[in-house]
Amino acid sequence: MFYSLRSVLIVNKSIKERSDLAVAIRKTVDCTVIEADSPEAALELLQEDEISVILTDLFPPDNEGLELLKKASQLNNQIVTVVGVPTNQRDVALEALKLGAFFCLNTPYNHEETIIATSRALQHHDLLTKGEIRGRKFRKSDGFHGIIGQSPSMRQLFNFIEKLASEGNSSVLVLGDSGTGKELVARAIHAHGPRSQKNFVPVNCAAIPEDLLESELFGYVKGAFTGANQAKMGRLQYADGGTLFLDEIGDMKPSLQAKLLRVLQEKEFEPVGGVKPISVDVRIVAATHRDLDKSVAEGRFREDLYYRLNVIPLQIPPLRKRKDDIPLLIDRFVGIYNRQKKNPFKGFDNEALQALKQYAWPGNVRELENLVQRMSIFFAGQTASRHDLPEKYQSRDEASQGPEAITEQESPLNLDESGVDFNMLVNRFENQLILQALNITGGNKREAAKLLNLKRTTLIEKLKRKNISTGNDEDK
Repeated sequence: MFYSLRSVLIVNKSIKERSDLAVAIRKTVDCTVIEADSPEAALELLQEDEISVILTDLFPPDNEGLELLKKASQLNNQIVTVVGVPTNQRDVALEALKLGAFFCLNTPYNHEETIIATSRALQHHDLLTKGEIRGRKFRKSDGFHGIIGQSPSMRQLFNFIEKLASEGNSSVLVLGDSGTGKELVARAIHAHGPRSQKNFVPVNCAAIPEDLLESELFGYVKGAFTGANQAKMGRLQYADGGTLFLDEIGDMKPSLQAKLLRVLQEKEFEPVGGVKPISVDVRIVAATHRDLDKSVAEGRFREDLYYRLNVIPLQIPPLRKRKDDIPLLIDRFVGIYNRQKKNPFKGFDNEALQALKQYAWPGNVRELENLVQRMSIFFAGQTASRHDLPEKYQSRDEASQGPEAITEQESPLNLDESGVDFNMLVNRFENQLILQALNITGGNKREAAKLLNLKRTTLIEKLKRKNISTGNDEDK
């Protein structure tokens, strides 16, 4: 099995409980989640798929979950099993551990505990397979720790990750548009470096409300605020010895920026309501799609923190600049969304692929994955043609192909005795300049207008009049 394609099989007869666990794990842990409603169904899946971790209920009164544990181990001794055991059934928990269970959780499940146990189990699975992984060179066409691509820019990215990952202490700032896979890059840095045996802990600074982010990061002591009936470990402490990934760091409020700076400088922090410093040893990998230089200049981001984080900057190319990777990515996503399907989606025909390669992909890899998932539902058992694609992906006309479409054309200036259509050539040349500016700025109209020495409103009017689509509905 390839290292990045980690999968968790949840075995639980309750549809709601199984679904809730799957949603919680998918949101937090980098893995594919598969579901089964019985040990028998789970064993069938184990015959078909390579599973990394099994999270199974006990299935009383016969405790069929224990039998599943034994049979799974016989099929593949690298499968890691987590067993849910009702509270106070210590004897059953001991039996499960003797049979090789990696961890026992009390049921009903606490989602936070389950996510931690699942993450640890996946890390243990990674260690079990590490000999095989470390012993061979990754084929770039297969992927690199979950990152798919073989274009020159991606090969350069993989090589850079390999070099910087070996030095496990310096902070890394991952830059790139939304949807390019910044968390995958962070996980690759962690998995390829000396901290890989410890925890990788992701935190999305934009997704957690500001008033909760501090306690999530730093934890709190008992009595720190109303409802704090017991102390809670923060994600920073849980990442001790490993890697803390701070996604969308540009959205962090200034008061938290100051506390984070102390972690980087002093290797310690105080939990909310606490007075005793706690020492930590973490590597911080931060990511943002924002222009932090601009945020620093505007006083919204601390300059000293910026330079502490930006020790090693790493830029991820957007999908529009590596379109040769689109077929590889499609193959990967088709494989994922065809799992357990009786009528698997057969992908796209050549004409559809060419249309997809002409699209500007403002949502990057995430947008492509969403498209494949949608098409796999509506065209199960079929091969999708260009006409099956949503309308915005079908267009072949010059104006709607996005910033990359015209930039490589040769200059149309070629006057001879037969004459030229002056207005047509001027219009075409103007289109080229506008699209080149949008390409350079990633579709940002304000910045493109600056490059062209135009007012932003003038550029927007030209785009509307010429019916030029940037592939981005947001009026930036």
